Amino acid sequence: MKPKNCLIFGGSGQIGRNLIRKLTKNNYRVTVVTRNIHQKSYVIKTQANAGYLEIVEASVFEESKIRSLLKKNDICINLIGILFEKKRGNTFKNIHVIFPTLLARLCKEYNLEHFIHLSALGINDATDSNYAQSKLEGEKNILKNFPLATILRPSVVYSVDDNFTTNFMTLLNRLPIFPLYYNGDTKFSPIHCSDLTNIIHHVISKKIQSNIIECVGPEVITFKELLKRLLKLINKKRILIPFPYFLAKYSAKIFELLPNPLLTFDQLKLLKYDNIKSGRYKTNNDIGIQSVKTFDDEVKKYCYMWRTGGQFSTDRYSKDL
Repeated sequence: MKPKNCLIFGGSGQIGRNLIRKLTKNNYRVTVVTRNIHQKSYVIKTQANAGYLEIVEASVFEESKIRSLLKKNDICINLIGILFEKKRGNTFKNIHVIFPTLLARLCKEYNLEHFIHLSALGINDATDSNYAQSKLEGEKNILKNFPLATILRPSVVYSVDDNFTTNFMTLLNRLPIFPLYYNGDTKFSPIHCSDLTNIIHHVISKKIQSNIIECVGPEVITFKELLKRLLKLINKKRILIPFPYFLAKYSAKIFELLPNPLLTFDQLKLLKYDNIKSGRYKTNNDIGIQSVKTFDDEVKKYCYMWRTGGQFSTDRYSKDL
């Protein structure tokens, strides 16, 4: 059977790299678009055998270049998203609304078999978050321009390459006291990166179209419980203190001044809302593919980097590695 051609935007991140490996192993030819081929290609090109992977440098605003790429492909996958706004056009409006709308319109124009867009879980209720509202607007425009698109809404995605568990373990390793926003009651259903890429491959191979699918892991964990689990895994004891909203807001405003803020005011708003399945849409379980990797078992494989003694730590968790 002739290999299908997949075009991926956002292929250099943790999800993109895992997805490249998954697709190419299953006989898909993949073209990855990156903004800076000199900075990103050295990582991307190691993810697949020669002949199955092509790397192209282009801006998300280069419509003519995007058109030429879509003409050659059967499937388009958009993994691009930002958690906070930067300069040089990296705004929620540009990245979450204008760009995916353009992709959906061009996928329809060139009659692609499928357009898969990665959104986020828990955005319906977060009416006061600019991030969430931009995601929602982007979804609506996609389905309006290409009704057969599939939109995936994952909960927090984690792996050894993430910016979630790794950042928290770094902070927990360094800080004697850690703040609990909203008393740590916010619920998550973290999904491992490889489980998410299995879902994407399933959607492509089974030709699942015209759906919003919520992608969740096998567990529901509160923010407080998640921090306690990470502390146990890195063998540290820390004081977890509920943070009043006015102090949290003030600290978030200060963090926003940093080039890569740990927390923004918009993210603080988003943290009010649970990040679990809503019951309004199908989940990955409903389409026949379950998440199998549990949080503790997977984080245990790389948490040693934040423990005293590192890989050769003699604490009680070493025997599990």
